[in-house]
Amino acid sequence: MLQPFRSDFNARFTPAAYADLLARLNTLTRTTVDIRVAETPCFFPPSLLKELSDTGTALTHQLLDNPAYLEDSNRTLPPQFNAANENPQPNFMTVDFGLVRNPDGSLSPKLVELQAFPTVFGYQDILARQYIASFNLDPALTWHLGGLTEETYWQLLAKVVLNHHAPENVVLLEIDPTHQKTLPDFHIYEDKLGIATVDITQLIKRGNRLFYLRNGREVPIYRIYNRTIVDELQRKNIQFPFDYRDPLEVEWAGHPNWYFRISKFSLPYLNHPSVPKAVFLDDWFAKRNLAGLPEDRSQLLLKPLYSFAGKGIHFAPTDADLAAIPAADRHLYLLQQRVSFAPVIETPHGPTQAEIRIMYLWPDGGTLQPAIALVRLGRGLMMGVDHNRDQQWVGSSAALMSPA
Repeated sequence: MLQPFRSDFNARFTPAAYADLLARLNTLTRTTVDIRVAETPCFFPPSLLKELSDTGTALTHQLLDNPAYLEDSNRTLPPQFNAANENPQPNFMTVDFGLVRNPDGSLSPKLVELQAFPTVFGYQDILARQYIASFNLDPALTWHLGGLTEETYWQLLAKVVLNHHAPENVVLLEIDPTHQKTLPDFHIYEDKLGIATVDITQLIKRGNRLFYLRNGREVPIYRIYNRTIVDELQRKNIQFPFDYRDPLEVEWAGHPNWYFRISKFSLPYLNHPSVPKAVFLDDWFAKRNLAGLPEDRSQLLLKPLYSFAGKGIHFAPTDADLAAIPAADRHLYLLQQRVSFAPVIETPHGPTQAEIRIMYLWPDGGTLQPAIALVRLGRGLMMGVDHNRDQQWVGSSAALMSPA
């Protein structure tokens, strides 16, 4: 989008520089990056990313400052996974936007979804920096938000993850972490913060305390950087040595309950120009004429509330598709207005859409802080990197800003 950076990058691109990027990422993350990395970063004016950051902040507070919403969100918590010691606010927020073209040619953000769950904060910082190094880009380009620098970004991230505990008493908790596509991200925290990555099945519970093995000794866990997704635990029927409802003597960096409280469930409660119309499927059946959704089904999406990476999204659902969902399960689905995003990134393979994720950090007792942006490039119906693996100049990317 931002000239002359965009046209200059396209003209100077070489496969050798891209190969260097991939090789260096593998070295820096001590593994093979299995997520498709786009051939290009995205160049944005700071004003656009500030607009997106401010919008995401407003949407987050619209939910968190609404006691009625928080009360309603209690019903999102699965009884067996309603964890104790819930933080008063989420430590992590991600808000995804696409860009739509207005009649006057300007661009406006449209919300895709928001989630109170951590994403690749470590890897994204490395990716942005490595684009600049591998392609010999202007070193004055920046990629941190809210006035953060690379140094203060990691200071804030350490504050959120560690909360002043010794690194050996903080663990990143995941399901079978060595086989997760986000393993490169985990290795960055290990190297930068000194914490261990631990498989949830390998925890040790003694009374209300949790421990893990490190160099053959049991180490107490005082804080958990939570990367475990509950629906994966349920889908794979994974057995682990504690009950989420136990009054465990442990802090959570990213309390599990916030994954449910702020999610696709939140969309019908939001009132903002950036938010598409959305309604719970059971409410749509009860009062479809009041839902405010387009009558044209090609303009609708059907989404399960609790899925990850775009699983289960149904485009242009028919009456038969909707009726096939059992009445007892319809509250678990969202019917939403579909938005056509503008392909704003010019590439050698044609104009490409960009989905921009603003990533926020919220330290205990602190304030919500936009920290960094992640970009996903795609030219199909689905923007997730898993859905664009066979194309070029698509996939996971970074948002670089021109110097102020």
